[in-house]
Amino acid sequence: MSTIQSSSYRRARDHFEPQDIDPHEQRRLRGLMEQIDYTAYVSNREVVGQMLASIDPAHFQRLAVTAATARAKWVAEALRQSESGAPSTPDQVARLTAYRTAYEELAEAYEGLRRMVERGYIPMKAQA
Repeated sequence: MSTIQSSSYRRARDHFEPQDIDPHEQRRLRGLMEQIDYTAYVSNREVVGQMLASIDPAHFQRLAVTAATARAKWVAEALRQSESGAPSTPDQVARLTAYRTAYEELAEAYEGLRRMVERGYIPMKAQA
């Protein structure tokens, strides 16, 4: 399961932060890393923008409902399997795993879409 979350705070693993080198080299390296980050930003904006065009709040709502439905199916299946009190069979575990995987993928897609809008890779249409 992935643990990356979309948010507005900066995580240490997001960017290289030089340490223990002289200040001039630090500035040069930081400038280079900013160029690299900008290149990635432009590339994402162009590629994602072409593939997804623009998004409106209805896209988020549909994706959120789909993820919520998948989560509910996963938990409902777990509750159903627990009713008998017997250990789950390999087939039951596989079915539960499939429901969980579907939920996690949809939740990650929602967070990914949110992050793409937040970073400006795709424009967000105002709701009419």
